[in-house]
Amino acid sequence: MAFTERSAAARRAILAAARESFATTGYEQSTIRSIAAAAGVHSSMVIRYFGSKSDLFVATVANESPIPEVGDLDDFGARFARRFVEYWEGSDCAGPGALLRVAPTHQDAAEQVQAVFDRLIAGPVRVALAGDPDVERRVALLVATAVGFVYTRHILRLEPVASIPPEALVPALAATFQSHLTGPLAAEPAGRGDEGRGRE
Repeated sequence: MAFTERSAAARRAILAAARESFATTGYEQSTIRSIAAAAGVHSSMVIRYFGSKSDLFVATVANESPIPEVGDLDDFGARFARRFVEYWEGSDCAGPGALLRVAPTHQDAAEQVQAVFDRLIAGPVRVALAGDPDVERRVALLVATAVGFVYTRHILRLEPVASIPPEALVPALAATFQSHLTGPLAAEPAGRGDEGRGRE
């Protein structure tokens, strides 16, 4: 087997072991050493290919996007909601779910949550909305809604959201997502400087 083929095989083995570890053991308890052992490689090889545990985590979810191709913005809210609900109701989300559980108390995990959502959701939407003067506000609202939904239903399991059938979630989320993307946004409140000038 050629060197590049061995390298590719090692990377695949590491990613597979990492996905399994993050999903079953959790982000916090997973270690480079244990992942390397499960992959049948030395821990230095994990560092060489991926740099750190947090970078390895991002790599494990890089191809597991909870977002469809943006395409036509007019129906993107519905398509995004359907794919998003399917993703989080399925087994593919175990790794990201483990990371979200520890993010509130671990800065490293919180930074990786931001990196994952930026890469998988915010980035593609930001490109699709290029030229919209409110693009950053729209992206922020979309991501905040998505993260809030995941925490409410899958991490905290708060009722009644935790018990709503998936098929009922899609239209509700679709309307909210679409509003954030293409609907009118409330005017931003005037800054203190503007208020001061108004009184002069």
